[in-house]
Amino acid sequence: MAWNEPGNKDKDPWGKKSGNDKGPPGLDEVFSDFSKRFGGKNNSSGGGVSSTSMIILLIVAAAIWAMSGFYTVKEAEKGVVLRFGQHIGDVGPGLHWKATFIDEVLPVNVQTVRSIPASGSMLTADENVVRVELEVQYRVDNSYDYLFNVVNADASLREATDSALRYVIGHNTMDDILTTGRDQIRRDTWDEINRIIKPYQLGISIDVVNFLPARPPEEVKDAFDDAISAQEDEQRFIRLAEAYSRAAEPKARGKVQRMNEQATAYQNSVILEAEGKVARFNQLLPEYKAAPEVTRQRLYLDTMEKVLSGTNKVLVDSKSSGNLMYLPLDKLMSNTTGSQTQTGSNSQPVTAPAPASYKNSSSSIIDSRPSRNERSRMGRD
Repeated sequence: MAWNEPGNKDKDPWGKKSGNDKGPPGLDEVFSDFSKRFGGKNNSSGGGVSSTSMIILLIVAAAIWAMSGFYTVKEAEKGVVLRFGQHIGDVGPGLHWKATFIDEVLPVNVQTVRSIPASGSMLTADENVVRVELEVQYRVDNSYDYLFNVVNADASLREATDSALRYVIGHNTMDDILTTGRDQIRRDTWDEINRIIKPYQLGISIDVVNFLPARPPEEVKDAFDDAISAQEDEQRFIRLAEAYSRAAEPKARGKVQRMNEQATAYQNSVILEAEGKVARFNQLLPEYKAAPEVTRQRLYLDTMEKVLSGTNKVLVDSKSSGNLMYLPLDKLMSNTTGSQTQTGSNSQPVTAPAPASYKNSSSSIIDSRPSRNERSRMGRD
């Protein structure tokens, strides 16, 4: 029977008469009804909760508390574990458990590379103003120091970077900042940043310091561009000169070495030739003493054969006329060779006219004949 039927007008939805209590049941009544359903009995006061219900509630609460303690640390993170606010250790990536309301875990990303830019117009050592930009890349290497040693480690590093950059720029000239000294300025800034943050133990390590191109103020930019171009040309010419020097030096050394070797070879050849002449003279001397005329004549003929073997001329000494005849056989032979080339293989060679007769050896005729090799070559021609 529904509570709102005509016969139940004096009852409310909770089973109470509308005349006595029109509101919902109290908390004690709810717990009492709950204990009755599970077989429990009311306590002596009549409005409490049984011990069995309390145990069940405690078990459920404990299970919920235990399940709430599971947490996960990501791959790139490291968790800082605090127990009642005191640091007790770090945990790595993975699934872990902590006591809820007792332990607290603060995850920190220790693998991501972070960056902090720094820029501004700064005064150089030669009292010039230059616009510089710097970027510092770092990562967290100690999560507890990063969280608790300073209020904000990133802000502290940013201030240290700006201070170090201004210090280094203030101790360098503008030419070095714009041109040749950029790498040294980058290293000096890196060292200065590490020196500043070391006492604070920020828990971070600097990986890279990038010194971006600096530029002068816009009012004098054109003049500085010309100066930079001139310095770049200077460096280019220096490199070209060094390249030429490196290329010319080995050639000169090779030439010196070749000349030394040639001089040594010539020296050895002269020495050996002299020794050979001495040995030949020592062998010829006994023969000369035994037969001087024969030896003298043989030496004369050998010498004349050696002198006249390289010529194609014939000299005839005639006592009758007292004149020296000259026969240009070399020209005749060259003309013969040229005519054979022009007329072809069927043309007949042109020969030089031979003299009518020659006297015997009493007329002192010296016939310089070609050597055997030259005669064979002339026959082939």
